[in-house]
Amino acid sequence: MFKSLMNALKVKEIRMKILFTLAMLALIRLGSAIPVPGMNTAVFKNWFQGLTESDAFGFMNRFTGGSFENMSILALNITPYITSSIIIQLLTIAIPKFEEWQKDGEDGRKKLTKLTRYITVALALIESIAMAVGFYRNTGFLTSQNPFLVVQIVAALTAGSAFLMWIGERITENGVGNGISIVLTINILSRMPSDISSLFGQFVSGKPIARGVVSAIVIIAVIIFMVLLVVLLNGAERRIPVQYAKKIQGRKTYGGNRSEIPLKVNTAGVMPIIFAMSLFQFPIIITQLVGYNGSGFWGKAVAFLNQSNWCNPNHPVYTLGLVVYILLLIFFAYFYTSITFNPIEIADNMKKQGGFIPGIRPGKPTSDYLTSILNYIIFIGACGLIIIGVLPIVFNGLFGAKVSFGGTSLIIVVSVILETIKQIESQMLVRNYKGFLED
Repeated sequence: MFKSLMNALKVKEIRMKILFTLAMLALIRLGSAIPVPGMNTAVFKNWFQGLTESDAFGFMNRFTGGSFENMSILALNITPYITSSIIIQLLTIAIPKFEEWQKDGEDGRKKLTKLTRYITVALALIESIAMAVGFYRNTGFLTSQNPFLVVQIVAALTAGSAFLMWIGERITENGVGNGISIVLTINILSRMPSDISSLFGQFVSGKPIARGVVSAIVIIAVIIFMVLLVVLLNGAERRIPVQYAKKIQGRKTYGGNRSEIPLKVNTAGVMPIIFAMSLFQFPIIITQLVGYNGSGFWGKAVAFLNQSNWCNPNHPVYTLGLVVYILLLIFFAYFYTSITFNPIEIADNMKKQGGFIPGIRPGKPTSDYLTSILNYIIFIGACGLIIIGVLPIVFNGLFGAKVSFGGTSLIIVVSVILETIKQIESQMLVRNYKGFLED
């Protein structure tokens, strides 16, 4: 991996792409320190410190690299773009026109990208209005109770989200690729040093030597275990062999070769965790924005959905929320895979091209075989996601280990780093082919 990166830095074209990407990331971190005009940031920080990393806004803060805690102009970050992309993916299944665009090559993808941008701006506008009104209703969050400040906050937050979307697209076109994912990754990485420092301060610093050493070993072992599990889950796949029949045209023979269909164990990636987490956090965000502090049915329901209450020995009944969360992870793992991978379409394409799986007849038997294999490996991938997603929650509930790099963050960071390295290596390979052809 490091050898490939060093080789890439020796190539001027790729080196300029890497430097461009780093410059854009530095610009993002700079923007994260610019506060929204009209916000009383000191009061907001004091209010925010009363929340845990498992709370709804703590969950949002980890994906904004602290921009939300600082209430900077980039506080919304690219979460509206991620939500917009998910909506478009779901709509391609429900709306035939969108499905046609998706299969229409470059022109169709441009139309979907343009629609994604419009939805991103609309979502950013809705979220910023909800936040600005919530801040206006809570005395002290604004420097003055002036309605015009609400307009300023909405404009600043919406523009900041659109600006980050633009930077992500520029990184994709002029940088190393994966622009939106890299923007999200740098935000998560920016929080990790302070989290690791707080962990050691909580469990190692000031403790007896033996206890401190054991705690340090356990912390390091858990982090290494989760990273290795994410790497394994990200790269694990089941390869289905495909044989193509020979065709004779004139004096030439075509086909007869073998290939494979790689089925990733974690076919849905991090999406099940994001779907389940968003479903749980949405009611909590609305409750906190409207300032509801009741203890009735709604208050208990919100406490049931809040991760900070799970695995808490003082409130064991709320751990049932963790059970529901696990069931949702499994459901969304199957659901998301079903809308992104179509065994019937793959079986039909294989049949048209004269391909077949050895021992399996073409057509419906092939699609049924792929479905059975897929259901098996999806469950394995879902179990891996459960371990990665639940382990930080358990440590938070039992030991109070409050960190931002939970399972979702680790999967995103590791996946994006590995994918970016692959893209750099592919660009190196393309360059070598170009050089060979030019020679």
